Amino acid sequence: MEVVVLETEQERADLVADAVVALVMARPTAVLGLATGSSPSPVYAELVRRYEAGEVSFAEASAFTLDEYLGLPPGHPEGYRQVIEREFASLVDLPADHLHTPDGQTDDVPAACVAYEKAIAAAGGVDLQLLGIGSDGHLAFNEPGSSLASRTRVKTLTPRTRADNARFFDSPDEVPHHVLTQGLGTILDAHHLVMLATGEGKAEAVRSAVEGPVSARCPASALQLHPHVTVVLDPAAASRLELREYYGQVWDDKPDWQGI
Repeated sequence: MEVVVLETEQERADLVADAVVALVMARPTAVLGLATGSSPSPVYAELVRRYEAGEVSFAEASAFTLDEYLGLPPGHPEGYRQVIEREFASLVDLPADHLHTPDGQTDDVPAACVAYEKAIAAAGGVDLQLLGIGSDGHLAFNEPGSSLASRTRVKTLTPRTRADNARFFDSPDEVPHHVLTQGLGTILDAHHLVMLATGEGKAEAVRSAVEGPVSARCPASALQLHPHVTVVLDPAAASRLELREYYGQVWDDKPDWQGI
């Protein structure tokens, strides 16, 4: 696991965008894993800027989102497909039928989850997966207590997660109680995981994920089991890491040929 602490939002967005662009330039048919939330938004803005500047094309790429609310009305602005389209997919040349999301309108939840797993496998798996982290350590919507081997399934959101997400809705009561989410096992199948976190409110979750024991109590700690993880933080989110100084030394001394 590589931990990178950068001062500015633009530095963090540039670093992650560099990794995405390098992947797509080397492999135009790359499969991207997209996350919603405030953490990846600057990355999407930077990728859109680079697309508009003619520096990258997503015309042959495909993308899978991590999760989707269950039961929101079709076209609801906070549905995760709508968020990804609004912030990224509709602003670049990613074909509409190359963007895949769990079916939040389904009447057959188990079948929809199996279908999503099959679609990811049929695409060859996710090459680079963007991730955030919840203040309670959840990854995607794998809440504390989730199996480290879990696959795409329905999950019940905790009151804390619903409260955290209420800022995106007109009322806390509008936040759904259930979601479809990639499981931790599904996420760990991706070739490269990139987790972004900012703010003091994420510091304890980051500490548990990066330096704590691997445990279902902190689902994001499952990242420690993956061979290629990049954690990108601001100083506030990194403030409780005991090995922060060493992570900085590793980053400063990293050979150029390694990339991220």
